[in-house]
Amino acid sequence: MPVKIMAIDYGDARTGIAVSDTFGWMTAASEVIHSWNREQTAGQIGRLAKSYGAERLVLGLPKNMDGTEGPRAALCREFAELLEQVTGMKPVLWDERRTTIEAHQILSEHNYHGKKRRNTVDAVAASLILEGYLAYLQAHKE
Repeated sequence: MPVKIMAIDYGDARTGIAVSDTFGWMTAASEVIHSWNREQTAGQIGRLAKSYGAERLVLGLPKNMDGTEGPRAALCREFAELLEQVTGMKPVLWDERRTTIEAHQILSEHNYHGKKRRNTVDAVAASLILEGYLAYLQAHKE
């Protein structure tokens, strides 16, 4: 049975959010949370998850290109614990290598520059995380 999934591209100042359609096939909605406060960000994600009816959270885990984890990955793991406390859902940690780079490339191809790009890139990155996870689910028929 399909579930509605929310993907999260967690960042210091901006956190991208993407939510799947009811069938779990594609991105149906995306937005950006602007906050430097991780507790406020987690609370906003909790409210969005409830309003969208998300049944699963997927949090992008930033790994180094060689697959190792650095300081950003440790911050994301801590944020995952906070999200679980706030939402009651244990986030799936998803390798997000290259999603931000790909998001910038997509936006460049569509002439998004400056402030317009800054305000959009995190939502696009979250959509790429979501698309990768949905493709994985399709391939493995969870």
